[in-house]
Parts: sequence; structure tokens; C-alpha cells
Amino acid sequence: MTYATLTQIPDELLAGLQSGRLAPYLGAGLLSLCDNVALPADPAALAAFLSGKSSVPGKIRHRVTAVAQFIENFKHRKTLVGLMDEAYATSPTPSPLHRWLAALPAPLIVDTWYDATMRQALAGRSDWAEVQGLSQSEHFGSWTGWYGADGALSPDPVEAATVLYKPWGSRRPAGNYLVSDTDFVEVLTEIDIQTPIPEIVQRRRASLGFVFLGCRFNDQLPRAYARQILKRSGGPHYAVLPDEPTRMEARFLEEQGVTRLALPLADVAAQMTAAVPAAIAA
Repeated sequence: MTYATLTQIPDELLAGLQSGRLAPYLGAGLLSLCDNVALPADPAALAAFLSGKSSVPGKIRHRVTAVAQFIENFKHRKTLVGLMDEAYATSPTPSPLHRWLAALPAPLIVDTWYDATMRQALAGRSDWAEVQGLSQSEHFGSWTGWYGADGALSPDPVEAATVLYKPWGSRRPAGNYLVSDTDFVEVLTEIDIQTPIPEIVQRRRASLGFVFLGCRFNDQLPRAYARQILKRSGGPHYAVLPDEPTRMEARFLEEQGVTRLALPLADVAAQMTAAVPAAIAA
């Protein structure tokens, strides 16, 4: 399979982020840059946390969506939400890269994990808003919920300078989660025609490329979401993937035209935060 691989950050990537031409697309791996992370920082850790709080069959205990579905079926949805609230009750202090990204004029930031670290990083600004994916189990007929910078629910989409898009939900401000098999089945039956993706995201991505930071594509769900969020986007796209991609990851990179940066995330973060005045990166 053919996809471009770079071993240094191209100038156009940094320039694109600084100008708002490229949008950050964040995964759970970004938490590795934070100190004292005391929450489940990847799907395996979340599956272990949920399994440790509620007895589940051994054959599913390592699959987070299946574990969540079992708890939802046999303990009630409220139990699952309560456990997710407990898992993500606190967020680590945002890393320098979180803060650097928060200071950029990004029209869109996509964040695909349940912590509120990016929200914390944006807290010094007032010109941003957040849109989260909603579970149909709790919000039937509504695919997204909008929140202002102050955390207040907005009945309408917000045309903010920066929109933080959390497609799987988040602990804050309202404890919305897409985590069980049913949650994702509901979305994936509609996502091909883009129904669950906010209109403002669809509109803004048309002139944007994406930079994947802390993301892996070795599972069907992150690939499916990334594929649909990138649909009809402007490009170009980059992904920081220090480890050799799996066969399915390589196929994803090739089909989506994503350039791989074969560099450790910490090294990329250090170079990015050094690329602007220290007052912004601090």
C-alpha cells in the first residue's frame, strides 16, 4: 500500500495550523503528554475500568463497547453513565500542546476521547463553543448537543470562532457518552449520509485539512468516524504515527490520502510548541 511518510514536520503543516488552514484532530493518545493522568486513557483502560466496577463475561471484558453494552443491558443505562462520570470525573492539567492548540485560530478542533482536557485548555477564551455527539438511548432524535464556552446548553448551533467537536461526547459539561455497541450502531446507520455530523462541521471542513494527533486507526470505529468527518474536506491531511501502521491503518492512510509523520508524539509536540512565541506556548 502506498502512502507518504515523513520523518520531519513539514513547514506547511505548522503554517497550516497557525493560520487555521489545518484543523487538529485529537485522540486519546494526546493524554500521554499530560502529567499525572488518573483516568482511562485508551479503550483498553476504559474496558478494564468498567469491567472492574461491574461483573461482565470474560469473553467481552477487553472490548469496551461490548462491556458498556452489557452494563447498559443488565444494570441500566444510568449505571453506565454513572460509571463513565466516575471514570472521567477529573481531567489532567492540559499539556503545553493542548494549550498551544487552544491559542490557534482553528475554525474546528475534533476531539475523540471522553476527557475534558481540551475544554480546560480553551477556558481562557470566550469565542468558542462545543458540540457533542448524543446517545440515541437518552436523546432520541437529537444527534448533537451544543454548549457555550461557559458550559451552558445552547438550543441552537453556535457560530463561534472555534468549534470543539466531541463526536463521542465528554464528561463535561453534561456527561454525554457514545460508548456502547447500541450507541455506535445507531450513529453508524446514519453517518454515511452525514446525519449525525453537525452542519457547521460539514461546512467548515470543506476548506480544511486535518492533523491527527494521538490517534490510532487499528479499530473499525475510529476509522469509520475519521473517514466520515474527512469526507469532502479540503485537505491535505497528516497523522502522527510513530509505530509502523497495521494493515488496516495503512489502508486507511492510503484511501484518505493521509501523510504519515513517523515521529514520536512528544517530539512533534515539542517542535510545535516551539514554533510560536513562548508567551503563547506557555
